[in-house]
Amino acid sequence: MKKIIFTDKAPAPIGPYSQAVLSGNTLYTSGQIALDPQTGELVIGDIETETKQVMENMKAVLDAAGMNFENVIKTTIFISDMNDFVKINGVYGAYFNEKTAPARETVQVAKLPKNVNVEISMIAVL
Repeated sequence: MKKIIFTDKAPAPIGPYSQAVLSGNTLYTSGQIALDPQTGELVIGDIETETKQVMENMKAVLDAAGMNFENVIKTTIFISDMNDFVKINGVYGAYFNEKTAPARETVQVAKLPKNVNVEISMIAVL
């Protein structure tokens, strides 16, 4: 049985997908980009600001499912420029305990939705 997770504290889906789906005790999130959930506008200034908005959006989705970053077991980070990795990693890392951080891969891609620079998805377990 699956349960659709939705919160107005994260950007509403802009297509035929859910913010997250809870199946059993496992949460699968859709990728989050740096959209302000209140205005629907992109939050882009520098890569750190963009990444922080992505992580805050993800925090809201996790919270809506009754979880937090300690529940995250796997993340995928898509970035448009691998040269931004260190800065993205600095912001991303502030949300996790290094000793219990999730597994992760980071992939440079040719293009992301709305021409953003970073998109992150997660898998979490209760």
